[in-house]
Amino acid sequence: MRRMLNTNRIIETIGMFENENLDVRTVTMGISLLDCAESSAAATCRKVYEKITTQAKYLVSVCEDVSAEYGIPIVNKRISVTPIAMLLAATGGEGALALAKTLDRAAAAVGVNFIGGFSALVHKGFSAGDTALIRAIPQALAETSAVCASVNVGSTKSGINMDAVAKMGPCIRQAAELTAQRNCMGAAKLVVLCNAPEDNPFMAGAFHGPGEGDCTINVGVSGPGAVRSALEKHAKGVSLERVAETVKRTAFKITRMGQLVGEKASQALGVPFGIVDLSLAPTPAAGDSVAAVLEEMGLASVGAYGTTAALALLNDAVKKGGVMASGQVGGLSGAFIPVSEDAGMIAAAERGLLCLEKLEAMTAVCSVGLDMIVVPGDTPAEVLSAMIADEAAIGMINSKTTAVRVIPAIGKQAGDKLDFGGLFGSGPVMPVNTASPAAFIARGGRIPAPIQSLKN
Repeated sequence: MRRMLNTNRIIETIGMFENENLDVRTVTMGISLLDCAESSAAATCRKVYEKITTQAKYLVSVCEDVSAEYGIPIVNKRISVTPIAMLLAATGGEGALALAKTLDRAAAAVGVNFIGGFSALVHKGFSAGDTALIRAIPQALAETSAVCASVNVGSTKSGINMDAVAKMGPCIRQAAELTAQRNCMGAAKLVVLCNAPEDNPFMAGAFHGPGEGDCTINVGVSGPGAVRSALEKHAKGVSLERVAETVKRTAFKITRMGQLVGEKASQALGVPFGIVDLSLAPTPAAGDSVAAVLEEMGLASVGAYGTTAALALLNDAVKKGGVMASGQVGGLSGAFIPVSEDAGMIAAAERGLLCLEKLEAMTAVCSVGLDMIVVPGDTPAEVLSAMIADEAAIGMINSKTTAVRVIPAIGKQAGDKLDFGGLFGSGPVMPVNTASPAAFIARGGRIPAPIQSLKN
């Protein structure tokens, strides 16, 4: 069968669906909006709405048909679009909020869970559209339901735009403040990245990169419960090489399942299949935890010494298994460590065994960064900016994606709890080192690209 797709291997995973929380976490349709740019904001909004609702008209129904035919749960149907700051360049920066509301209306019309791409790529500087979009993010997230925002502030090739970093701390605070009555949900839908991939299907960092085609289908597959179960069954008391092999074999099967779903959906929609993103993305459900995978390897608790090493093994084995299974693995592909979405990490944080400093160390070897972390509501904006700078530095130096999605819990302090509900879960408010980095952040400018960026 084309691309060596072996249906028997797919069927082997069926038992994982009911017992181990294996699922297709998202089928995300990427849509280019570059042909929607007009000098008039109103005309741009009209064309954006028409294109999204035309391209994605049958996305949800097709996903439901594929899910029913193969018995594979597809949890979310989502859309990612061209970074909206690029469209704002044509309007002179006018209409950012109107475009956010247009995205929200289009998402509701086609029935998707989220739409990503209220985004700006400012790793080397700002255009008028970038500045306008960043300024509009807090209000846009407060006045929409499905829109997710992201800003890329650095890359290995260009360094880190510290002027952008300085803007994003206050932006995160304001997003939390404007949605304080909704558990600060605005900040939960905003992520700041370094080395952002253009084909990521996962929110909140999904956008349809300018190098992508007009429309593609990208699939995000998850399965930490399946990996933990495989280790429990097949890797008790064995060497770490055998642990890695077990993870790799499980990732192989999961990726094949994701490729099947992506190909079937793309065929039905008449849209090219893009990538499978095999990311172990936990949920608050029992057993669906990356922390539980690490603890199955022999750690008494996630956060203990050895956690970073175990996570490095896991992340690498997942990537190797995915690449063995498909030539179209992309996005982030590895292990996520979102605290509020992982029951094991929540428990470790509540017991004081998992702190922000340890999480930062873990981001050097995982797929993303500081993710879904709740911090005290009075955390200064410059401290948030400094968190972003630290994460961007890890990503820049190590040529990997890093990100910061932190939620200042307005009115709450360390030890309290913030409950988002659903896949966002709930998180303990974690203490933050508030020694001031204000003078460092105020310097602005750009942290130059590292020597390893010179590869030509």
